[in-house]
Amino acid sequence: MVLYPILIPMDNLRRLEEIFARFPGIGPRQARRFVYHILAKSPASVKEFTDLIAEVNKSASECDMCHRFFMQRNLKSASASGMICSICSDPSRDRSTLMVVARDSDYESIERSSAYKGLYFILGGTVPILDKEPEKRIRLKTLLERVAGAGATSPFKEIILSLNTTPDGEHTADIVHEAILKVAENPPFRVSVLGRGLSTGAELEYADGETIKNALINRR
Repeated sequence: MVLYPILIPMDNLRRLEEIFARFPGIGPRQARRFVYHILAKSPASVKEFTDLIAEVNKSASECDMCHRFFMQRNLKSASASGMICSICSDPSRDRSTLMVVARDSDYESIERSSAYKGLYFILGGTVPILDKEPEKRIRLKTLLERVAGAGATSPFKEIILSLNTTPDGEHTADIVHEAILKVAENPPFRVSVLGRGLSTGAELEYADGETIKNALINRR
């Protein structure tokens, strides 16, 4: 019996390329490589890949407090107390310090450095310099509500803006800093930014642990 290859419409190939090209840091050429890599795999490997994506999407939850994604193992108990991640629910964390980062990958880099033991807030991205509607790009309103709603018994003593030292990152830090000071008159906390342990143009996601430690120590 002669087996003939299954022909996939080229429009579907292009659509898959476009989906991969939307991933951060992935260009059209890399996206095309991903597509042909998948086509070269066995049906069992492709099914394992797609099943894993579906399972991760089903099991992942967004923390109600810091808005990072985490794997939720007990959805029934979590629904009663709210979706709170292990960091936000850990009583040993320093609850007087809040670190603001752009993305989950930045949070992971900070945690790997073991230089910070406070709480986090994930903005969800950065604001391009020419963008005039920052509220549509980042969780600015939610952050301000978090800052304003800090209990009187345990108010924040410091908010650290840990954003990339790129033009968009520094622009976002300026927007957040200004917004926080507008909401909190005579704030009981200081707002700091990472020190220059990070070189200009550096992205937190790719910074090593020692660099992050120096940036935290030298924050201003």
